[in-house]
Amino acid sequence: MEPKEPIVDIRHVTKSYARGTRSVQVLTDITFDIDEGEFLALMGPSGSGKSTLLNLIAGIDKADSGTIVVAGVDITVLSETELAAWRAAHVGFIFQFYNLIPVLTAFENVELPLLLTNLSRKERREHVELALSIVNLSDRTDHRPSQLSGGEQQRVAIARAVVTDPDILVADEPTGDLDRASAEEVLTLMDRLSHESGKTIIMVTHDPKAAERAHKVRRLEKGFLNDVHSQTAF
Repeated sequence: MEPKEPIVDIRHVTKSYARGTRSVQVLTDITFDIDEGEFLALMGPSGSGKSTLLNLIAGIDKADSGTIVVAGVDITVLSETELAAWRAAHVGFIFQFYNLIPVLTAFENVELPLLLTNLSRKERREHVELALSIVNLSDRTDHRPSQLSGGEQQRVAIARAVVTDPDILVADEPTGDLDRASAEEVLTLMDRLSHESGKTIIMVTHDPKAAERAHKVRRLEKGFLNDVHSQTAF
């Protein structure tokens, strides 16, 4: 089997934040690649920098130095306006607390990212129906979040994340608010998106059980990348 090409190329990235009069280094000289189609778990204790690294890869925050190239685009040189447009087109977000709009149906929540595109209403409907079918929620299109279980709400959030067919999916503690059965269901779905649809998934988690489902685990400690552990051949 031919080796996969990196879709994310991170080189010598550093990041610090100002706390009062002090500058606190959060990430130090981070360098690694993420292959296309990889399901990567980022682990580490609170304050290790894993969420900061996820935000840098997703273009939510900007590095102090170094480069981050995603699908051939060096996002570290983009302006804030360019970054916003890039995120909308290339990144799907999965959050711990779903971030669904309570007054909207599952269909309408999934459709939201498409309202920023030039797709027609018919094309948007086709995209949303496909995304909901991928997460096995075609029978819940008219349900509002309050009518769905936590696991179903997270699956709606995943459908919303994939509806634009992004280059990468970033997930920040996606199972942190779920019971074990619902968490396993969501992790199985994410694994299937990687294996069957070739989606690149970068997941921050503190849960070893969740990390076990990833193909590769990278650990951060006090802003440094410590090691890498490959879990499966994929």
